[in-house]
Amino acid sequence: MIKKTFLVIILLQPFLFCSAQKKIYIAINGNDNNTGTVLKPLKTLHAGLAKVATANENKVNIYLRAGKYAPSETIEITPALLNNHPLEIAAYTNETVVISGAKKITPQWKPYTKEMVQASIGRGLTIDRLFCNGKLLPMARYPNFDSAAHFFNGTAADAISPQRVKGWAQPKDGYVHALHQAEWGDFHYRITGKTEKDSLLLEGGWQNNRPAPMHREHRFVENIFEELDAPGEWFYNEGLGILYFYPIKGMDVKTALFEISVLNDIIRIKGSEQLPAENVTIKGIIFTGTNRTFMLTKEPLLRSDWTIYRGGALLTEGAKNINISNCIFADLGGHAVFVSKYNRKVSIAHNYIHHIGGNPIAFVGDTAAVRSPAFRYEDFVAINKMDMVPGPKTNNYPAACTAYDNLVHTIGTIEKQVAGVQISMAMDITVSRNTIYDVPRSGINIGDGCWGGHMVEFNDVFNTVLETGDHGAFNSWGRDRYWLPGINDVNALVEKYPDLPLLDVIKPITLRNNRFFCEHGWDIDLDDGSSNYRIYNNLCLNGGLKLREGYYRTVENNILVNNTFHPHVWYAKSMDVFAHNIVTTDYAPIRVPVWGKQVDSNFFIQKTALASAQKNKTDLHSLQGDPEFVQDATGNFNVKPSSKALIIGFKNFPINEFGVVSPFLRKIALKPAITGIRTLEPGRKGTTTEWLGAVIKNVETLGEQSASGLPDKEGVLIVKVNPGSLAEKSGLEAGDVIRMINGKQVANVAEMLNSLQTIMWQGGAQANILHNQQSKDLRVRLK
Repeated sequence: MIKKTFLVIILLQPFLFCSAQKKIYIAINGNDNNTGTVLKPLKTLHAGLAKVATANENKVNIYLRAGKYAPSETIEITPALLNNHPLEIAAYTNETVVISGAKKITPQWKPYTKEMVQASIGRGLTIDRLFCNGKLLPMARYPNFDSAAHFFNGTAADAISPQRVKGWAQPKDGYVHALHQAEWGDFHYRITGKTEKDSLLLEGGWQNNRPAPMHREHRFVENIFEELDAPGEWFYNEGLGILYFYPIKGMDVKTALFEISVLNDIIRIKGSEQLPAENVTIKGIIFTGTNRTFMLTKEPLLRSDWTIYRGGALLTEGAKNINISNCIFADLGGHAVFVSKYNRKVSIAHNYIHHIGGNPIAFVGDTAAVRSPAFRYEDFVAINKMDMVPGPKTNNYPAACTAYDNLVHTIGTIEKQVAGVQISMAMDITVSRNTIYDVPRSGINIGDGCWGGHMVEFNDVFNTVLETGDHGAFNSWGRDRYWLPGINDVNALVEKYPDLPLLDVIKPITLRNNRFFCEHGWDIDLDDGSSNYRIYNNLCLNGGLKLREGYYRTVENNILVNNTFHPHVWYAKSMDVFAHNIVTTDYAPIRVPVWGKQVDSNFFIQKTALASAQKNKTDLHSLQGDPEFVQDATGNFNVKPSSKALIIGFKNFPINEFGVVSPFLRKIALKPAITGIRTLEPGRKGTTTEWLGAVIKNVETLGEQSASGLPDKEGVLIVKVNPGSLAEKSGLEAGDVIRMINGKQVANVAEMLNSLQTIMWQGGAQANILHNQQSKDLRVRLK
């Protein structure tokens, strides 16, 4: 979705003429037989790159003049092509340059039905994405594309039911897309046929490293001819070579520009550790139009939940000193920038990445660089066969690389196991000053402990985990050499081999000075085995902070707004520290027999929270009260000099330095919604609150009590339920009174909202209500 307002990119001006530089010019109206000067430009980037190796000058600058370039094949930049020349590929001064993975087609449309047209475009094509006048069109699908739908732009439980499949004559080469049964990402399948009983034959499902059935509700099909029934949809019959299209109302198909995606990757910068491709800069270019690559997402990333496809609009592998800056990546079917295997000093900075099918930025090493690797959740290399040497086995991984000042949003449009920045099997990666929002899963994900040293700082990450569950705005796993699913097994191993937890994560990982907001999960989620973390000066606006089992995590000086600390399944000798933090509500522990090295000197806002914590024999030196935030309702969570939070060691930190810094990016970047601290006070009489698309209030009058058949005035009264809302989908009706959430009595709106806040990650809650004066149990959908 490329708009003119997004094309004003800050570009460095072409340098003044210097004899040490060779300048090559490329233009849409050029000719590859020309010399490549500004007056006689070449036509293709391939032709320009062919002149690099033989250049007499030290450095080569290739300037692309305005227009859209559509290479017929992926552009390869190799050490042989560079021949030791530093290379810069850039848009010419203030000109808009697009490199597309799609090519123009010229269908000669004829009527097919009253609503649809058809055109013969040739047999045997592979058409994954169709664009009309720059707008992506949906394949024929069921249910129909709905931009407002929460999951996959529309899902249905009966998407592949025998009753529906019966109506499909030849579903071969259609696709089935579905969430994981537990909402831990997604699955994708290609249809290979159907049985006599109208069950589909499928291949695929390898996109998720935690095998499971498809989600029962959140699934859809596409590329099925019989589902071509809505404006904008299309279907290509490969055998007949015919493209069918249902035009949008008012569209003139005879004059419209049609394009089909043809490339998975646009540019590959590729060498090796021994002979790297190095000193390449790509600047000020718009990349668009690539294929979706979900069926190529197969390679497991150790024991994390991920599999991966190594490719993207830009791929670097075996590279050094690469700079990708001031570019736009939009309307891509797969990844944007993928940093694969051996890379050193790759900088990805000042870019705008949006509306893409896969990951915006990924740093992923080689599994062969890992000592004693395992590849499934349940796998484990026996201790007597384990390589006990710390650190990586080879250098085939990204290190000393940076993602800085990038604006990222609306990603994972087809693949849901994605992150704004993904890190796996890498070392010393800096993720700084990025703004990331509107993502189906995490904003930033670290898939394993191999090998640490990462710095995650000053990022603004919000509107995350929108289509999945049990995850965080920041998420990590640490299913490293030491890790087993059984907590007692790990306790026994570490008792005997105390250095085991740090064999892979050899350097600490730091999260500092970030702002996180996760509506349906945790703001910070350190999951299975994540170890050796330093977490401080973070503002967590909604989901709290979770530490599942791991070792050597120090969490200090963070602010957990309207939520709390979630310790889950801790090891006997975790050596974890949670101190000098401000938390709002009661801790939410699950199976914590031993509370680490230190859980103390924290500040609690909720009145009952400190007493609850001290029952666990923690927080003996903690305090409770009003933290005296300067202005929490507008996002200033610094405390005043008179605040008692300073007594327990809390220190103010910069509260307005999150996210992108480039003026162009700051101007268009959104910011998270700030609500301020929600108290447990019942609220003023008559006050109503919006919740899940319903209007709710406290039970206050004798009339409300009597009409509902209540024995007292405790509970939350449903005043109004809006059609199509989550409240309606949960079965709630006006006049109902919510009395309990997950077995816990709720006296008023504030108590209910605080109770729900700590379990939003579960995606739902059991509620006991009074409906027509009768007790009734139902499950409330939280997303």
